[in-house]
Amino acid sequence: MTDEARPPFPPFTRETAIEKVRLAEDGWNTRDPEKVALAYTVDSRWRNRTEFATGRDEIIALLTRKWNRELEYRLIKELWAFDGNRIAVRFAYECHDDSRNWFRSYGNENWEFDDNGLMRRRYACINDLPIKESERKFHWPLGRRPDDHPGLSDLGL
Repeated sequence: MTDEARPPFPPFTRETAIEKVRLAEDGWNTRDPEKVALAYTVDSRWRNRTEFATGRDEIIALLTRKWNRELEYRLIKELWAFDGNRIAVRFAYECHDDSRNWFRSYGNENWEFDDNGLMRRRYACINDLPIKESERKFHWPLGRRPDDHPGLSDLGL
């Protein structure tokens, strides 16, 4: 894997920050750890719940574990704030475990980007809420969220 330019680049405007957030959401909804890891610097540092990862290999391993246990994963991200090369997002995702117990997980992320638009820092705080399958709000085929599907604010989340 090599470093590539990943537009949009910092410093972000409101429009480019929103675009960056949607591109990240789209990538994560592929549930492809190797593809997702390409959006991060080779030495990117993460805090994800209680796990800490440094570099793409550790990111790939973390995401592989995540998506092996979080089944039918669907994610929505929304811009919260931005400044220069940093973006803050809030997000929610729904998934179930291997016993078909459903969850909606809520969180916030702080991102920092290098000049090439690759994320070099990702700090995530996440809380899980058990839900009934009938309480799900994310109803699209696995993969990219359709443009006409409501976002977090539209869903009251």
